[in-house]
Amino acid sequence: MTNPSLCIGLPAQVRADCRVLVLGSMPGAASLHAAQYYAHPRNRFWPLMSALTGIDARLPYLDRLRALQSAGVGLWDVIGECERRGSLDTAILRGSEVPNAVVQLVDRLPSLAAIACNGGTAHAAFMRYIQPVLGERSRSLAVWSLPSTSPANAAWPLPRLQVAWQPVADVLAG
Repeated sequence: MTNPSLCIGLPAQVRADCRVLVLGSMPGAASLHAAQYYAHPRNRFWPLMSALTGIDARLPYLDRLRALQSAGVGLWDVIGECERRGSLDTAILRGSEVPNAVVQLVDRLPSLAAIACNGGTAHAAFMRYIQPVLGERSRSLAVWSLPSTSPANAAWPLPRLQVAWQPVADVLAG
């Protein structure tokens, strides 16, 4: 069995006018190594965002990130630090998680309408660490548990993900 590694997440990529905050659990090894959200070449996040928002998924990372933020989407993770054996969410050692300051971020986003949890692990961590302390603000926010864009979630091809993630596009459009 592999020894656990301490994983430190990436900084929030959110503008003040964010309307949808996408929260992952903890970036995988490829993303941490590249210091880029959703860097694994088989992760469907960027193609999905392209389909939902019209951003060009082929742009260089920083340009994609700026385009996504201009569309009203911010990125971060529920977990800011944890121990993990491998790259998958299932390898996160329960009890080692240190949540990010999501509540403080949400309090600084007056246009925020929804939080989209990218996968079940992100949603479970959100419900465990963030929801109980979100307070009043939580009543005005939609919180969605959406299927993961990870390549490990092979049962969800891009067209199926697009249907499930449509509420993100709906909030951004309206």
